[in-house]
Amino acid sequence: MDDFAKEYLHGELREIRETMLWKLDGLGEYDVRRPLTATGTNLLGLVKHLSVAESRYFGEVFGRPFPEPLLHWDDTAKRGTDLWATEHETREEIVSRYRRVWAHADATITALDIDSPGHVPWWPRPDVMLFNVLVHVLTETSRHAGHADILREELDGATGVAAGYASPQRDAAVREARTAEIERAAKAAAERR
Repeated sequence: MDDFAKEYLHGELREIRETMLWKLDGLGEYDVRRPLTATGTNLLGLVKHLSVAESRYFGEVFGRPFPEPLLHWDDTAKRGTDLWATEHETREEIVSRYRRVWAHADATITALDIDSPGHVPWWPRPDVMLFNVLVHVLTETSRHAGHADILREELDGATGVAAGYASPQRDAAVREARTAEIERAAKAAAERR
């Protein structure tokens, strides 16, 4: 069961990583970088953030640090800068780094048993196993893929869970009619309460 669980979780992580990058496809520099929420959430920033997270979780936590310099969790002066790309960071650099982090993380996952011990000093219960970290990173990446779904839909209406499962874009009139229908239902429900 241990090998099955490890391979299953690792396979799911590989798929959701690809989904994160697919959300950038076909968009210009401005659209992948621009803040689309009040807190500044943007597509390229999510990719940058995930590369930092994976490098730490599958690197430092298991004594296998990622060989390139990245932001540190405990650097309070730079907190949050992993969530957006500066004008000097290229999309290609960020995506390429994310792929190198994948290779490093994949090597860690492959080399270790699912019950291999690790240490996450910023967690309340810092002594963990590879299983805990796999579940955590898969959950975090999936959560951010959900953010990316919403951001991409906001940008150009594109939806879907992966390139092979892209939903056909509805024309503007169909989208507006659906949104109006949902808005009417929301207002009616609020008035009845």
